[in-house]
Amino acid sequence: MMIPAVVLAAGLSTRMGRSKALLPIDDVDTFLTRIVRTFLAAGIDDVVVVVGHEAEQVAAAFATTGLPARFVVNTAYQSGQLSSVLAGLSVVDRPGVSAALLTLVDVPLVATATVRAVVDRYRQTHAAIVRPTSGDRHGHPVLVDRALFDALRRADPGLGIKPVVRSHASTAGDVSIEDPGAFLDVDTPAEYEALVRRGVPPVQ
Repeated sequence: MMIPAVVLAAGLSTRMGRSKALLPIDDVDTFLTRIVRTFLAAGIDDVVVVVGHEAEQVAAAFATTGLPARFVVNTAYQSGQLSSVLAGLSVVDRPGVSAALLTLVDVPLVATATVRAVVDRYRQTHAAIVRPTSGDRHGHPVLVDRALFDALRRADPGLGIKPVVRSHASTAGDVSIEDPGAFLDVDTPAEYEALVRRGVPPVQ
């Protein structure tokens, strides 16, 4: 059961004012390397990073880490997030793949245990959508069964993947998680500065 991961890191980061993928999170990692390291620690051995804005800089910085990940350039990244999802799917969708994990580069502190819990729930239930939940909040990563890949390809670019996710979500696929990092979206300089001040735990 192959389950690759797609990290969406192509956006303009307009509110942040600089590439989130390149932001240092501690003395070791950037947002991007932290996410990739977390997936690898959780046993996800195929991680695809979708880049667009400042693609060369992001890829070059990542290359110095030695971490194993594949990169795909989304030349249409300014058309919206769905274009990056589809760019990622074009790389990971192959025979033997059962589902794909999707996450955003601005959600860097997801715990390894959360990734494992999402994958384990999918293996137990084969729910079409599996996602971390806490009360009425939904976090990352989101697992999408391969049966929905074509639905994503047919999705309205103006609405993105949310209608597909919401229409196929279920109690079987909602995993109650006590992981603040799964729900922490870092979008602004103030949020980033607060994150750095607090410090981050190591990848377990």
